[in-house]
Amino acid sequence: MASRRMKVSGVCCLLLYLVAAVCAGRDFYKILGVSKSASVKDIKKAYRKLALQLHPDRNQDDPSAQDKFADLGAAYEVLSDEEKRKQYDAYGEEGLKEGHHSSHGDIFSSFFGDFGFMFGGQRPQQDRNIPRDGNVQNPACCSTSSQRGSGEKEMQLQAGNENNTAGLVNEERTLEVEIEQGVRDDMEYPFIGEGEPHVDGEPGDLRFRIKVLKHPVFERRGDDLYTNVTISLVEALVGFEMDVVHLDGHKVHIARDKITKPGARLWKKGEGLPNFDNVNIRGSLIVTFDVDFPRETLDERQKEGIRNLLNQMPVQKVYNGLQGY
Repeated sequence: MASRRMKVSGVCCLLLYLVAAVCAGRDFYKILGVSKSASVKDIKKAYRKLALQLHPDRNQDDPSAQDKFADLGAAYEVLSDEEKRKQYDAYGEEGLKEGHHSSHGDIFSSFFGDFGFMFGGQRPQQDRNIPRDGNVQNPACCSTSSQRGSGEKEMQLQAGNENNTAGLVNEERTLEVEIEQGVRDDMEYPFIGEGEPHVDGEPGDLRFRIKVLKHPVFERRGDDLYTNVTISLVEALVGFEMDVVHLDGHKVHIARDKITKPGARLWKKGEGLPNFDNVNIRGSLIVTFDVDFPRETLDERQKEGIRNLLNQMPVQKVYNGLQGY
């Protein structure tokens, strides 16, 4: 009798463990690498970053790449949706499948359906080897100036499939792309399942590739911005003050009371672009100075006056400047 009770107790413990495992499902927060208090913006950023890293096209040697990418897509689909996220937080992944009125009996039935000898029936399983059609890539351009402000830039893009395969109907949908601060050239914004449809399987992905437009004043290199300022010879010798109008309209003040040589550079820390991974970190604005020499020919009196003023001996040194000697 005692032995029978021990067996029943062991079976109950096993059932409780299996129920807990089923209720837990996949940890979507862990998959995305975010906390349970993460904002929708944080979730989107984490997804986009991981989608680039885990995409099967970039991990062809990893046999589990497709599964990891599918888990990532599932995590994003749930946590980026307010209602689905609430349901997931309350009932777990199984709660999403069964609805928020799920009972433990439903979970038991769902789980043990895989073990026909106990409850009978079969539980349908998603086949992750379902064929998928090709991915679609669209260029999405943004200016460097859109990356300096405090908010995101939203783009509404019309996405339609021109596929005449029998049995498929053309559909036009509007997708919203949030261009975040610090976005880099050639970054991709993937939309899972929005690519070309497949008659016997799942559609591919739609990926928007970012192309940053050139700016007439600033050149971007990483998170740093470069620009050139031309000053007169007098300013180069006696100093000057000026303001550089930045991308978002604020002014960067520059003051020099020393001699400024042609090609000299001035670093203004924190005046570059925000880092994509951490908007609290910004690059530098690097100003290179060019000197505009007088175009008029000096007469002998002016030349003599400059010699007396500068009181500088001739310096005529020949050297290998490319090697730094």
